[in-house]
Formats: sequence, C-alpha cells, structure tokens
Amino acid sequence: MHMKSAPHLLTEDRAEYERILDDALRTAHDRPDLAGIGQRLNNEQLRTMALNATALISAAAAAEYDHYVKVREESRTTGGVSAIDAVLAPSGDESDSGPGAGVGVVVTVLAPVLAGTAAVIFLLVGYVLKMFDPAPAFADSLLTAGWFFGAVTAAGILAAAIGILVTALRNSSTQVPAEEAGDELPDEVARAKEAWRHALLERGILPFLRDALADPSADPLSGVPPRHVGRIPKVGYSGPEFSSPSEGATGSRPTFTSPDFTSPDFGGPEHQPD
Repeated sequence: MHMKSAPHLLTEDRAEYERILDDALRTAHDRPDLAGIGQRLNNEQLRTMALNATALISAAAAAEYDHYVKVREESRTTGGVSAIDAVLAPSGDESDSGPGAGVGVVVTVLAPVLAGTAAVIFLLVGYVLKMFDPAPAFADSLLTAGWFFGAVTAAGILAAAIGILVTALRNSSTQVPAEEAGDELPDEVARAKEAWRHALLERGILPFLRDALADPSADPLSGVPPRHVGRIPKVGYSGPEFSSPSEGATGSRPTFTSPDFTSPDFGGPEHQPD
C-alpha cells in the first residue's frame, strides 16, 4: 500500500517556516503574481491562513524536508560521538606527563591540608605551654614550627588557586572555538536546509498565497485556507490494487464419481445356496 501523508514539521522547524512565510509576505510587492495583496486580503490575514494550512503547505516540500531532517540527525549523532570521545580521551599533554601528573595533583591538594593541620597543632600546644610559669623551653620552638606550617599552608592554597585559574582559562580557550564552530551548519546539512527552504517557498508558500488571492471564496476574516488550492498536493491514501481473476475464464471444477457397488445375485427360493 502506498501512503501519502502531510509531514508535520518538528517544533524546532516551525520558526523557520514562519520566517520563510514572513519573508515571502515582506517581499510580495516585488512579485507581480502577488500584487493583489492589500486589496481583499492583507499580509496579516494571509499569514494567518498560511499558518492554519502549515501541514498542507509543507507537504509540497516533503521530500526535501525528510532529507534535511535525516542529514541533520546524522550530523548531530556524529557530533555527539566526537564530543564524547574528546571528553573521554586524554589530551596529548596529559598522556605524555605519565603518572607524575597524578602525584602532582595529590601533593597540591594534600599539602595545604597537612600543613594546616600541623600548624594548628603546633600553635595550639605552643600557646598552651606559654601559659605555664615558667614556660617550657621548647614552647617557642613549637610556636616557630606552627607559624612555619601556617606559611606553608598559605603558599599551598595560593598555588592551588593559581592552578585552578590556569586550568579554567585553558579549558575556556579550547571551548570557545568549538562553540563558534557549532553555530555553522555542516556543508551537507546547510545544502539540505537550503533545498528545503527553496522548495517550501516555490512549491508551497507562493502557490498558496497566489491561490488564496485568486479564490473569491476565501474568507479574509476567518483565516480558513481557500477551498481550491490547485498546486498544493492532495493528502490521502491510495488503496492497494487487487487483481481479480478474469471474468471470461472458465475453470473446470473437480468431479467426483461414486463407487460402483454390485449387490450379490439373489434368486428365488429355488436358488438357495447348497
């Protein structure tokens, strides 16, 4: 069974449909066949009628739209796989650095923590001992060690902050070109989109507008599409073709013959068996 159905535009393509329609209405004064706009139907009324007939108009460019959606989805799938590979695969610098990079990260994270803990312990014990009278001789040594580890903690925190800032700047510098490149469609997708736009305009929107202007039955207040839209393809289903046997052919039906049963010969009393 062959089926023809009006394509329903995806939500992301409805804005593009309206943009093409608005462009056609805005430049209608450059087309002699649309010179009647404003006499009986104005731009807003024609726009409302065309939006109500979106499925009917878009059917004129069904083949181009199907191809455009197909190549766009393939491009998105390929791009998504590439992005995942880029995230999972290590960069050249990381792979060359070896396990030393992991050790450096651990040291950068743990050094401030350990130094800060040691500074707190030494300073706390040192000041507690200073409260005794007389204070132990090693109290000053504990305070000196505490302040030393405090300085190490501050230096570690500063180094970690600088590392985070450098990493953020490096990642942002690599992401900006990717986002800018993403604004441009691949060549195949761009060609398919342009083909759909051209077919939608030339075979769908413009014929619809011409027929709406030429159809006196179109109600400019209701926004209902014109009843006679000659160049918009019809939508429906064509039933399957069934081939019936020719009427003139005569077929021979099978015949059944009943078996012949022969009854035994029975005679009169004089012919009784011995």
